Amino acid sequence: MGKRVYEFAKEQNVTSKQVITQLEKLNKPVKNHMAVLDDETVKQLDRVFNPEKYRAEKQAEAKATSTSNEPKQEKKEQSRPQTTQQNRGGQNNRGGQNRNDNRNNDPRNKKRGKGKGKGKPVKAAVPQEADPNSKTSQRKAARLAQEAEMGNVIKYEDVLSVSDLAEKMNKKPNEIIMKLMGLGVMATINQTLDDETIELLASEFGFEVEKEVVVDETDFETVEIDFSQYDLEERPAVVTIMGHVDHGKTTLLDSIRNTKVVAGEAGGITQHIGAYQVSVNDKKITFLDTPGHAAFTTMRARGAEVTDIAIIVVAADDGVMPQTEEAISHAKAANVPIIVAVNKMDKEGANPDRVKQELTEFGLIPEEWGGETIFVPISAIKGEGIDELLEMILLVSEVEEYKSTPDMPARGSVIEAKLDKGRGPVATLLVQHGTLRIGDPIVVGSTFGRVRAMVNDIGRRVKQVGPSTPIEITGLNDVPQAGDQFIVFEDEKKARAIGEKRYQRYLESQRRESAKVSLDDLFSRIQEGEVKDLNVIIKADVQGSAEALAGSLRKIDVEGVKVNIVHQGVGAITEGDVILASAANAVIIGFNVRPDGNARSMAEQENVEMRLHRIIYNAIEEIESAMKGMLDPEFVEEITGQVEVRDVFKVSKVGTIAGCYVTEGKITRDAGVRVIRNGIVVYEGKLDTLRRFKDDVKEVATGYECGIKVEKFDDIKVEDVIEAFVMKEVERK
Repeated sequence: MGKRVYEFAKEQNVTSKQVITQLEKLNKPVKNHMAVLDDETVKQLDRVFNPEKYRAEKQAEAKATSTSNEPKQEKKEQSRPQTTQQNRGGQNNRGGQNRNDNRNNDPRNKKRGKGKGKGKPVKAAVPQEADPNSKTSQRKAARLAQEAEMGNVIKYEDVLSVSDLAEKMNKKPNEIIMKLMGLGVMATINQTLDDETIELLASEFGFEVEKEVVVDETDFETVEIDFSQYDLEERPAVVTIMGHVDHGKTTLLDSIRNTKVVAGEAGGITQHIGAYQVSVNDKKITFLDTPGHAAFTTMRARGAEVTDIAIIVVAADDGVMPQTEEAISHAKAANVPIIVAVNKMDKEGANPDRVKQELTEFGLIPEEWGGETIFVPISAIKGEGIDELLEMILLVSEVEEYKSTPDMPARGSVIEAKLDKGRGPVATLLVQHGTLRIGDPIVVGSTFGRVRAMVNDIGRRVKQVGPSTPIEITGLNDVPQAGDQFIVFEDEKKARAIGEKRYQRYLESQRRESAKVSLDDLFSRIQEGEVKDLNVIIKADVQGSAEALAGSLRKIDVEGVKVNIVHQGVGAITEGDVILASAANAVIIGFNVRPDGNARSMAEQENVEMRLHRIIYNAIEEIESAMKGMLDPEFVEEITGQVEVRDVFKVSKVGTIAGCYVTEGKITRDAGVRVIRNGIVVYEGKLDTLRRFKDDVKEVATGYECGIKVEKFDDIKVEDVIEAFVMKEVERK
């Protein structure tokens, strides 16, 4: 039975990478450390890593062979007075006598004999050979074998000049230059050589080349962890709860916390650090108390894959709502298992079958209907079904087999961070691998420091924590961002140097504008090979319009690119949509809906493009034209201001006059207007009149009241929003 690579490496006290490298030299490459080695390969590797053992065996065989051949060689031994392994120490008397006679007759020996020896005969200096079986000889043989093996290997990191290569091969630079001239390459002593030329020159002189890959430690997020050298242990699952507003997410978190937290709060005060652990059947579960799916996706956009399981909370009396759809989209984008908690089962109008039926449209099919999604009926306010939900989480954890190791330096992600007046920068970390201890030098995102104090989820100070554990730390030089990743270093100077480099890189990235997908430059980027999928988020006033628009966009056929619908929903464009678009590098298409002020400002900050339409064919034509490179807009819409309707006055023979307050920008007499109700456009037209008190005015600025009459529209209601816009002509691109 053969051995696996990592088992052989452990026996030889070397790394798996060294064994894999040696196998490549033996022309027996393997894919990874789990590959099985046959007995012959194990023996060949053993000869490489234990040369002293086989050298001793070889010398013993040679000794036995020469001893058996001694009678045949006796005649030749008499004619040449040489010391061999067989006649050492006077075993061959005749040979020994000849040596002594020759040395006594040598006049140099007589001359040396006078003085110190005072005429006494000088003893023959018989060289004493070392015992090949001694430890000293074995160590020397192993060292020589290793030097011989490594002596013909040239190692380098980046590039080599002619002089550097000559030095590594112990040659003169002019020899290298002459060889290059023979190959048709004219080079100077300081000229750098490419990898192919270095390999060719090395082979000409009988050397092998080995280029070492230098790992950039400042970019530690991209470095994969080699778990082969660690013993993996089971770790707690990390769970995030998401869902629609008022469906009971907070109540469920409070119910789990109040009934399942291991120990009491410090001083009876709730310690909120954004995450906590509960214990169920002697097993722990970590819950992330994040503010909804927007923060969930923000963390994922920064590369923090922290969540193992997502729980979607749906009210049994309300069913699937727009934010429920968004939560499902976010969980699927993160590619994590989903458990549906059907809440409010204690209410009279509870209908769990309706919830299951609606969720089948999103691919969440219950197990009892032949699907794979776990549905758990609960009542968070009464605490019913909480135990069953926790048991289902443990079941999913056992199936997924979440494992890590506490033996390595800690790595993980930031859940949230803040600036405390008394303690300075405070960060809540989730340790994903390894063990975090007080005093560890740490780099968190673009900040660094030393862990000064650690407080767990129940407000108690601890000295160390293991994998999947949330912890609040102090000691950083600045406040990191949620979703940043951290790593612990052994040396504080090294941590400081890497932290400063990362901060400089962060400043440089902030200065550069992030290249988001824009329909204006889509075709050029398609031709350059940068874009293969056009990610789109669709928001419409009704579900039917959203489905029709999504179906039409999917049918657009342009060679080299396809439309990928990341999310489609009903209602106004929100900050959550912008965050999802930023994470997925998507374009937002709004049909009969408008973004609110916060969503618009965030879109400008994140460089997310929003295209708003009222005619479905215009939206389809615009996307298709952009994909074909024929998009050439002549006019661009510019939002000039927003006003809020505070009161409504009905005047006979005039119509409805809206008493308004300008909340943003300004409204002008010649601007086009849209009447928006609950984020949905109900009318688009022109202004009939714009007044301040009794006077007609050309414009009204932010913070002032005015009276507005919209042309051909009288169905204005209190709390409606009137948006003013102008169309500006732009140069053709």
